[in-house]
Order: sequence, then structure tokens, then C-alpha cells
Amino acid sequence: MATLRAAADDPVDYAQTWKATHEGGVIGSFPMNFPSELVHAAGALPVLVQESRTPITEGRNLLAEFYCGYTRSVADQAALGRLDAFDAIVAADHCVQLLGAVDVIRWARPEKPVHFAQLTSAMDDAWTRPRVAGRIGELAAEIEAALGVSITADALSASIRAFNANRRLLREFYELRRSGRLRITASEMQVLVKSSMVMDIAEHTAVLERLLDGIDPADDGQPDAVRLYLSGHFCHAPRPELLDVIEETGVIVVDDDLYTGYRYISTDVPENGDPFEALSNWYMQRNLNAPCPTRVTTQVDWDRYLIDELARSKANGVIVMMAKFCEPHMLYYPELRKALETNRIPVLLIETEHEGNPVETLRTRVETFVERIRRQHVPALS
Repeated sequence: MATLRAAADDPVDYAQTWKATHEGGVIGSFPMNFPSELVHAAGALPVLVQESRTPITEGRNLLAEFYCGYTRSVADQAALGRLDAFDAIVAADHCVQLLGAVDVIRWARPEKPVHFAQLTSAMDDAWTRPRVAGRIGELAAEIEAALGVSITADALSASIRAFNANRRLLREFYELRRSGRLRITASEMQVLVKSSMVMDIAEHTAVLERLLDGIDPADDGQPDAVRLYLSGHFCHAPRPELLDVIEETGVIVVDDDLYTGYRYISTDVPENGDPFEALSNWYMQRNLNAPCPTRVTTQVDWDRYLIDELARSKANGVIVMMAKFCEPHMLYYPELRKALETNRIPVLLIETEHEGNPVETLRTRVETFVERIRRQHVPALS
């Protein structure tokens, strides 16, 4: 785990080391739906830019305080030169706040290639699929221009297979945790997924295989523990200490739909047929496998999906983690809460911020929530 934790804790340092060692390009991207396979097929390292744990300094003068912590951190990193390790910045989609952070990048580093290929948020319209295919093509062209290479269909197919293999391994860890055959803390699971967003995919897969080989699955020995599901945080990772405090109250986190969690690894890219078209299919399928309130699909709703997943993981309740000023989450939460309460599912909302949450206040709130579940004898959903 040490190798994975180091990469997850300092993605920029990992990128700089990889760049020096491999003499290759490094492309930075943003959440939530960037097809990293395109960068990998171009022979470069794809890195999802993470929120820095350091206090925001220069960024305070560049974005208003009502921007979310992730976007303010990105602006701060750009102003301080922390993003200079990347040869280009590309993204598949964005929110309004992320546009502000990108404007800071363009201002602070005008020589840095920056490209946005807004995919689409309306998933059911007749023009959706051709538009997504066009945006995938634009992304490929921008990456080729930034690196001075061509992305071949064969190379992209190989990259798709490599990333699918990695996602499948990560989902094995999820199944082990969900079934109770392996005790994996929420912060450890986040390290597994977050590091996959940063590391060379072959290196990361090799580490995961060694971890799985060393596992001796067994019952977790806590049959009476309150089982909780973590939901939300669409773009960046909750602080590890927040996750640790939750589990220090004596509960077991059995599943999640976090971005730096199951949401990121939920969907494989089809390995047959044209690989560029396969990436379009992957994007369309993602919102069916793990719905997001930033996307509109008539076939699924996030609240219905969440209730079904709570039942699948046999959770007793859900903690919703909402990044402060995340407008899509804020606007959808009333509908989500109504659905949970209608189904008599205990829910606790925790609003997070870049500067962190008061630990003892958080601990008290979680302990109270868990005690309420115990007093009400809330059974595991099924």
C-alpha cells in the first residue's frame, strides 16, 4: 500500500518522477468523465488533477470563496506552478466553477495548452451519441497536437484492455469488502482508487495483483456492526481523516458511490469494434451504471440507484458527503433525501470543505447517527 499511498498523496511528485524516468509526456485532466485511455494510447501518462491538501494561499485572490474547495485548490496549484509538470490540460466535461479554475490556469500559464471537450449532459436526445463521438475525436486531436504523436486504433484498443483490467481488479476489492470477506477501511479503499487516477496503469495493476495474491479472505468478525454506505463527492476525494472518524465510531463502511470510489471504476469500455466508438459507448453507459445528477437519463435516477445499492450492500444507513458549494449536489439533495426518508432509510448529510471539518463535532454527529440506527433497530436493507 505504501507505493499507492505515496502516489495518491502527491500526484504531482509522482508525475514528475514518471516523466523524468520515462522521458514521456504527462497530461492532466479533470473529473468526471475523462477517457484516460486516449492519453495512454498516445504514450503519455494521464493524471487526474487532485485537490491539494495544502492551505489555499494565492488562490484566495483568484477565485471567490463560494467556489468549491476543489476548484479553489486547482487555481491555487496553477498560480503556484504546481501544475507545470503537465504538458497540457484536457477535460471531457466541467461545471461552471471548474471553468473559473481553468480561466486561472490560462491566466497563470498562458503557454499551457488547455482544451475542454464538453461531452453532453442530456443523454437521451437523438444528437447525444454523435455529439459525444465528435467530442471524443476532438480530445484525441488535441492530445495528438500537444504530444506530437498519432493515436492509432491498435494502441487505443490495447489501452482500453489495460484500463479495463485495472477496473476489474479494483471491483474485486469492492466485492470483498461488500461481502464481508475482507476488512478494507474507507480511507484504504480511497487510496486504491485515487492512486489509479495518477499512476502508470501497468504499474498500478501489478501492485493490485500483488495485494490480491497476499489476501486471505475471511469473515470480518463483526456481524453486529452498523453497516454504512458513503455517497456523494462527485469530483474529489474526501479527506482521509473524515473517513477514519466515521469508522472510529465502530461502524463498517461497506460500499460507496464516491467519485474516488466505485463511481470511477463502475464501467468498462467495450473491447470489441472501433475503439473510438467504444469510448463513446463507455460514456453513455456510465450514467446507467452509476447515475450522476449532472446527467439526465430517463432510464435511471440517482435516488433509485442509491436505494438499490444500499439493499445490495445490506447497509443500515447512508452518509451523504457533499462538497460545500457543489451546486449539482445541492440542487438534487432534497429529492434524494425525500426518496431515502420515504423508504425509511437513515441518512446523515456531512458538508465538507477544503479547510477540513472540526473532527470532534463530526465524531459527535456520526456517533449520534449510529446510535439512532441502533435504537431504531434498523435492519440491513435487502
